[in-house]
Amino acid sequence: TPEGMALAYGSLVLMALLPIFFGALRSVSCAKSKNSSEMPETITSRDAARFPIVASCTLLGLYLFFKIFSQEYINLLLSMYFFVLGILALSHTISPMMNRFFPANFPNKQYQLLFTQGSGESKEEIVNYEFDTKDLVCLALSSVVGVWYLLRKHWIANNLFGLAFSLNGVELLHLNNVSTGCILLGGLFIYDVFWVFGTNVMVTVAKSFEAPIKLVFPQDLLEKGLEADNFAMLGLGDIVIPGIFIALLLRFDISLKKNTHTYFYTSFVAYIFGLGLTIFIMHIFKHAQPALLYLVPACIGFPLLVALAKGEVTEMFSYESSAEILPHTPRLTHFPTVSGSPASLADSMQQKLSCPRRRRQQSPSAM
Repeated sequence: TPEGMALAYGSLVLMALLPIFFGALRSVSCAKSKNSSEMPETITSRDAARFPIVASCTLLGLYLFFKIFSQEYINLLLSMYFFVLGILALSHTISPMMNRFFPANFPNKQYQLLFTQGSGESKEEIVNYEFDTKDLVCLALSSVVGVWYLLRKHWIANNLFGLAFSLNGVELLHLNNVSTGCILLGGLFIYDVFWVFGTNVMVTVAKSFEAPIKLVFPQDLLEKGLEADNFAMLGLGDIVIPGIFIALLLRFDISLKKNTHTYFYTSFVAYIFGLGLTIFIMHIFKHAQPALLYLVPACIGFPLLVALAKGEVTEMFSYESSAEILPHTPRLTHFPTVSGSPASLADSMQQKLSCPRRRRQQSPSAM
């Protein structure tokens, strides 16, 4: 029904805005705080240029796997993988909120799981997993959602994991400047258009892939309730990729020291416009649309027009996030792996950065 479609797409837009807004705010606090529990990963121009190529190879590989092997076994393996990732991401997301509910006299004990290789001076630290009792409580609550998702594949559990992934992505992945953001968004603009309009690969993988890599909302919720099964969907990449660019503009606003967030709000409104246009075109042509086709021109074009009007184009493109707000930020040279505590890795990160013989710790929740 028209009412069901309006509810579904309106809910998708709202769910997409939440991780972008809160992720951008948390990315600023994460960048400014020396005692942050998570150190951000910086995407450079080289990383941005390689990203569409890596993403294309991954997408095509998944498509071939679904064509050659049994879809049931592949999804079982992927479900277990995302079950672990989802629990860690959700635990990290709810931890700041849950801390407010713990009483002051809560017995909070500290724990550490350390895994090394070698001995003596050649000892290399592989995993430094630090956590406390509060983290264990958050982990237990997240595990309940994980088991629910694993057993039922319910769309609410899927969305909880998807929102956690998106929020962590926007918070922990940082662009170093606007030029890098334009390279990343431009490359993925071509990637998205080609794989949606040029082939059926993107749509096939999205419908076959039973993992929380997309937000979904049933269009028949009003008729069937929570057991509805006719879903509208939005990929997490359509949230995280524009989101990290919007977060960069928020940090640029702060660097101007004018006590205004003009570029952040402009890009935020531009994202809403682009996503709304995507839904409108999809409804008119009855065909899946590459959201980045509309989001990229909006998210880059609107702030650029504002910069032209204010005469700040030079300042925008000369701004270096890593130099002004993110000193000593580790560079993203490959996709981060799951190794470390979602509660506190700052101390171990600082130790690694100051000790060249140790391997750099990866952020556990950045995908």
